[in-house]
Amino acid sequence: MRSTEFDFLKKPKSRVKEFINVLKIGVEFINGLRKLHPVGPCITVFGSARTKEDDSFYQAAMKFGQEIAGMGLATITGGGPGIMEAANRGARLAGGKSIGCNIELPLEQFPNPYVDLNIDFKQFYIRKVILLKYTHAFIVLPGGFGTLDELFETITLIQTKKTDKFPIVLFGKSYWEKMMEFVEVMEKQGTIGVKDKDLFLVTDSVEEGIEYVRKAIKQNHESKKK
Repeated sequence: MRSTEFDFLKKPKSRVKEFINVLKIGVEFINGLRKLHPVGPCITVFGSARTKEDDSFYQAAMKFGQEIAGMGLATITGGGPGIMEAANRGARLAGGKSIGCNIELPLEQFPNPYVDLNIDFKQFYIRKVILLKYTHAFIVLPGGFGTLDELFETITLIQTKKTDKFPIVLFGKSYWEKMMEFVEVMEKQGTIGVKDKDLFLVTDSVEEGIEYVRKAIKQNHESKKK
């Protein structure tokens, strides 16, 4: 069965059908906004849906979920298995709020059992907007194309000042090493600014990542009060 997103992006249709599609997109936005509005401040955790429970990155994501709960914030993920499940699991174990924004896919994506509030999305772009709108920080663990898509879109929005600057943590230095080498290439070619590398932290330490997030949130809060 074709998804709504597939049909919308496939090719131009009649004006009536395009208008109906836009209405469906609006309804999906409203549903996400309505459900997340009362939740309060969140931290978003990204990562692969394919990471297994015995993987060290799964354990790190659980720890991040626990630490986020200890800060009194909600943990919000893509709602699926792997890294997302681990972060939601850690949040629940620590007594924090555990939220999932699940994307409906034909194969691997399904809500994990550690989500207290689940919101289903048909469109990737709506899901990304909702994950961004309510977050105070992004924590990104190893993932695939979807994780990179979410990461670079977020960095681009901060870089172009389309959204407030907030902390982004990339966990797993060895995993992100090649990407960072290419970031150096982009800087040398002048396709990004010298300071653009300062938009995120790369670390192997959960504690360092959480402390980086905590300090940035505090600074942003004090800045807004002024």
